[in-house]
Amino acid sequence: MNPSQTRQPNSQSSQSDPALSLTHTLREAARHGRESVLLCSFQKEESVLLDELLRLDQGTGKAVRVVTIDTGVLFQETMQTWREFEQRFGVKIEIFDASSPGKPWTGPEHCCSVAKVAALEQALVGAQAWITGIRREQGPTRASTELIERDEKRGLWKYNPLAHWSEKDLWRRIHERDLPYNPLHDRGYASIGCATCTQPGSGREGRWAGTEKTECGLHVEIAN
Repeated sequence: MNPSQTRQPNSQSSQSDPALSLTHTLREAARHGRESVLLCSFQKEESVLLDELLRLDQGTGKAVRVVTIDTGVLFQETMQTWREFEQRFGVKIEIFDASSPGKPWTGPEHCCSVAKVAALEQALVGAQAWITGIRREQGPTRASTELIERDEKRGLWKYNPLAHWSEKDLWRRIHERDLPYNPLHDRGYASIGCATCTQPGSGREGRWAGTEKTECGLHVEIAN
């Protein structure tokens, strides 16, 4: 299925009505069925994505695979949210391992980036599309994100249903629907990654704080 052959959300209307663009983009992604993968990191974005995906007409969203990458150094709060997601949404989340048992990840000086990217590649084997929680508001590297993009590197369609959503939009939806969310958000963590390299901060400021690193490589290619 080629999304370019379907009517895609108008950019201007999507920004004025982010809820509409969320539903429309997820509906397009769900047309790939089991060959569509939702990447879940148990942050506020996934609270909204999973809820909306499973509300799609005729249960079409239930065919989408939900996967996560376990680096072995996730926050306990993230593990708690993981359990709450499975209970609330009734989904079984597939796990792809990016841990380092012999020498656990310690942050920028010994980061999970390469292993994390490798785990994503494994998760996407056989997929036609993947769904992300990327938002333009998150930072400069994501500011030009489109709702539907072609991931030329992987030969897949990439769906970013929350591209035009603001922080305020997310929290409004979470509170309106009483959705489960990672409690670290209440403690100043706007973006949540591994416990070894994430601090409180707005946007993505808390990720690899004090370094020039801003991405792990899943969405932006990193230099070796």
